[in-house]
Amino acid sequence: MDRRQFLKGLSGAVVAGAAMAAGCDNPNAVKAEGYTPGEVPTDKMSMRTDAHGQQVSFLGFGMMRLPVEGGGTLREHPDAKLDQELINQMVDYAIEHGVNYFDTAPVYLKGMSEEATGIALSRHPREKWLIATKMSNFRNWSNEASIKMYRESFEKLQIDYIDYYLLHSFGGVEDGKSDFEKRFVDNGVLDFLVKEREAGRIRNLGWSFHGTQDEFDKVVALHDKYHWDFAQIQMNYVDWRYAHEIEPENVNAEHLYNSLAERDIPIVIMEPLLGGRLGKLNDHMAAMLKEREPNRSLASWAFRHLGMYPRILTALSGMNLMEHLQDNIRSCAPLEPLSEDELALLDRVADEFAHFPAIPCTACQYCMPCPYGLDIPGIFAHYNKCLIEGNIANEGTVEQREFRRARKAYLTSYDESVARLRQADHCIDCGECLTHCPQSIQIPTKMHMIEDYTNKLKDSLV
Repeated sequence: MDRRQFLKGLSGAVVAGAAMAAGCDNPNAVKAEGYTPGEVPTDKMSMRTDAHGQQVSFLGFGMMRLPVEGGGTLREHPDAKLDQELINQMVDYAIEHGVNYFDTAPVYLKGMSEEATGIALSRHPREKWLIATKMSNFRNWSNEASIKMYRESFEKLQIDYIDYYLLHSFGGVEDGKSDFEKRFVDNGVLDFLVKEREAGRIRNLGWSFHGTQDEFDKVVALHDKYHWDFAQIQMNYVDWRYAHEIEPENVNAEHLYNSLAERDIPIVIMEPLLGGRLGKLNDHMAAMLKEREPNRSLASWAFRHLGMYPRILTALSGMNLMEHLQDNIRSCAPLEPLSEDELALLDRVADEFAHFPAIPCTACQYCMPCPYGLDIPGIFAHYNKCLIEGNIANEGTVEQREFRRARKAYLTSYDESVARLRQADHCIDCGECLTHCPQSIQIPTKMHMIEDYTNKLKDSLV
């Protein structure tokens, strides 16, 4: 079934959204930026069915960007503790409103995500939630270390079985040997996990992918041998056709999705908002969507787009604010299909986004910690924010008032958002980050570009 056939079937099944609240006093009202306050439905979450008949909420809760005490995220406050009380509240709210899929990993949030997730979920009956975690054996893939990581996930999550277990983020090739072979096959780890699935301690066995098309195609072809229960890919309305154009090493989501759908492998989506970037478009792109649907958040368009594809099981969103959670629930409770002209509008936005000169960083933190102390995601976030807000000074207009305004805004906010000793000029081209970036960003090259640009702005002050 293609997405247009699925669209016709889904259109007839859509339930009208909840009525808008009369005022803003309702504590259950959405107040996310760009969205008219309204009720958050508790019983309309769109559900999908996995390989074993389990009902799964279309919105999945990604536990990689959880809040810290005092507000913000761990990237912004690296020494802060996770705000367990707020995490508990958000998990409670998610479950109450139909979300049942929670995704974590041993390496998320400096190793704190699994434990925080386990504390929050263990307060609810086990049948109310599904947990996904991963074999994140990036640096030590020995059989002993890998199995130890697997066992520790049970302890931290306070569980006796794992609903969805993933071989975490393979795709690279080094010295003629792929990540997949080194980390999972040659060391016997995959054979061990298959036996764990047979014993019932793993209910669904799959993998997440960031890498080359050749490596993806090889692992998909192993479905006949391993019978993958699901796979996790990066997909959104930009990556559908433009991932390869933005970064040549990346694979368009159109190929990823179609390859898995052809084999009837359920699909989990990561980065539906590209690390939040599709929820913070520049003024022109935002206006294109707001003109059509002034009362919808920008993020809602991304979820509605994913809803067009029937093999998608759930779409993960990393949420550290209750407002984000509320807005995403409304987008998926229930999913409202896109019309043909809305699809065409998103295609135009995607084309403009793909050719906008932003750095495609999703703040996943896989490149961290930098051995020389750089705040890599913070540097890229600052540059992209200034670009979107029009604070990238146009070279050649030094005498103009607009240049002086943009220069001041860029330099001032750079020092405020990224500590001086963690800025781009401290990059020494060690290349440690390159093998870990899921977006295949040439990080040292981008760092030198930002360093050169910043130095030009400082020189123009003289």
